[in-house]
Amino acid sequence: MNKQEMEFHQPAGEWHPAGLKNNGIWEQILAQDPGSGDATLLQRYEAGAATPPETISHEYWEEVMILSGELTDLGLGRAFTAGMYACRPPGMKHGPYRSGPGCSMLVFIRYARKTAS
Repeated sequence: MNKQEMEFHQPAGEWHPAGLKNNGIWEQILAQDPGSGDATLLQRYEAGAATPPETISHEYWEEVMILSGELTDLGLGRAFTAGMYACRPPGMKHGPYRSGPGCSMLVFIRYARKTAS
């Protein structure tokens, strides 16, 4: 990964809607490799926010740590709380999600690399 070198600081990046529209889910990029797309970000769900009703999957590795609040996986019918962690390989199905009280999460995205044969 070729993310910018940074010492401890207060993140000052803008919060942007996650996805194509603002459905109460926001992201703040903390660091990103423009070449690969790898990123570290904060994600915030407002109280009552939900993803679209479809199951989610994507082409990258995703690691998520819930920092505060609660996130419910509607597909599993389970709520997850602060301190819980998920590691999802490319193609893993998850969600859809809803957060009654709201939540904040630390998210790491890493695109799969092709290895030499």
